[in-house]
Amino acid sequence: MSRYILDTNHVTLFQHNHPEIVKRARTVGGSHIFVTTVTLEEQLRGRLAAISRAANQPEKLTIAYENLELTQAYFCRVNLLRFDEKAYNCYQTLRQQKIRIGTQDLRIAAIALVNEAVVVTQNHKDFSKVPNLSLEDWSLVS
Repeated sequence: MSRYILDTNHVTLFQHNHPEIVKRARTVGGSHIFVTTVTLEEQLRGRLAAISRAANQPEKLTIAYENLELTQAYFCRVNLLRFDEKAYNCYQTLRQQKIRIGTQDLRIAAIALVNEAVVVTQNHKDFSKVPNLSLEDWSLVS
């Protein structure tokens, strides 16, 4: 069975119980679903930025901290794939090919390529620019 990497948007949709993504995740099984440390970084940056924005608004600040805690708990339960030396080398090769997508997406693609994983994303426009990268979109009604 394949490994599936949820991109940042699919992780967010999964965290909000998107019905199609939850259904597909159950079918595939949790042991085959992964999230990258790049997505972990993106979500943590977003949560920390929300805390900073809410600093003087007690009702929003408590919610921002609650969301940070929920994010931390989520990432403790998932299978993480690292941006390791192999992924870094693949990332550099992709950069040399002048693939024009965002840095974080290119890093996720590199992790997927070195782990022979399918990227689960709605962003086919960008990820399809990466040669030999397998893509699926679980948000579509099957």
